Amino acid sequence: MNWSTPADLKRQLERRWDRGQILAARLTGEPLFPLRLRLNKPGARELAAEFDAVRSWIQALTEASKPERGFGYEIEWRTVNHRVHGRNQVPDAVVVPSEDDALRWLGKTRAAGRFSELSQATLARYPALADWLAHKPLLLLQHAGDWARILAVLDWFCAHPRPRLYLRQLDIPEVDSKFIERRRGLLMGLLDQVLPERAIERDATGIRGFSRRYGLREAPPLIRFRVLDPALMIGGLSDLSVLPVEFAALRLPVERVFITENKINGLAFPPLPGALVIFGLGYGLDRLQDIAWLQQVAVHYWGDIDTHGFAILHRLRASLPHAGSFLMDRATLLAHRALWGQEGDADRFTGTLSRLSAAEQALFDALKQNRFGEGIRLEQERIAYRWLQQALSEHGLQASTVVQ
Repeated sequence: MNWSTPADLKRQLERRWDRGQILAARLTGEPLFPLRLRLNKPGARELAAEFDAVRSWIQALTEASKPERGFGYEIEWRTVNHRVHGRNQVPDAVVVPSEDDALRWLGKTRAAGRFSELSQATLARYPALADWLAHKPLLLLQHAGDWARILAVLDWFCAHPRPRLYLRQLDIPEVDSKFIERRRGLLMGLLDQVLPERAIERDATGIRGFSRRYGLREAPPLIRFRVLDPALMIGGLSDLSVLPVEFAALRLPVERVFITENKINGLAFPPLPGALVIFGLGYGLDRLQDIAWLQQVAVHYWGDIDTHGFAILHRLRASLPHAGSFLMDRATLLAHRALWGQEGDADRFTGTLSRLSAAEQALFDALKQNRFGEGIRLEQERIAYRWLQQALSEHGLQASTVVQ
């Protein structure tokens, strides 16, 4: 028998709470109460055939509606005449008369009072947050213990739009940088409502874009590289991370530069005369576009043999058109068949690339069209080290015997 129980009725009301509708109505003025709940009740045939069960069901609904049981609803009755059982009153509808009744039944009276206190204080300072509060009332309650500090953060940004400071430098009483970092998603939703449009950089999205979106300074991008020729070490150092402007000012008699995405590839690259290796940039290759001296040396890019690897190579050639690919060929792919992986459908690059050589384009098209298998890829770190040494030899490069 699928007749509504008091627990079923309460769950209907809980869903209204969980969706924020009861609290939102306090702000919007929506007339939510009296609220009629859906009541699954016996039909005429069940009233006749299951009379004892119907009577028990009526008793359970009635008992649960008594004030001493929490009193969440009232029952509307209808009269049923039956030739055997006579005249009887059966529930026809269940109604929650008021918000107070609903909150008392749910045990949320105190929480609702806290919401009203915080929302009124918030709207007194930021009327623009009315819609946000109506759509996310439970989020306010979730952060109720921190709300005074959250408002302090909003106050500070409104007083100092686009401050050009590091997050660590913000001087907000009782608020440290960790507090803001851990609540960036929440704060972005609020700051977008209270700041003037000129103070928001809309194309900086996601929590990683928080600093740029609101004009904070970010940790500068670095270029990490290893000097592969022991004779060219800088003050005895071979592994360095520097600002792009410092890398652009580098004055070394380097003849050849390797670029590889994988960190371990960069660390394990063998010593070579007149060479260095840049690693770990990924799609951050744009940092190299203003390095003038890279135009005067041989450049080799070593990426994954997959659709994205060739897309990165294409992107690199926008600023370094003479860059050649390294270990991104058909022979290398086929020689490492046992180590192939797979690109996920969502991760594959399926666009058009115009800066590839004929051989690179053919391999890219074969990967894109799944001619080797579904989404085949060979990650650069899976390539055998002896294969790297052989490729260097084929380029006329002899690894030094000196170990750095």
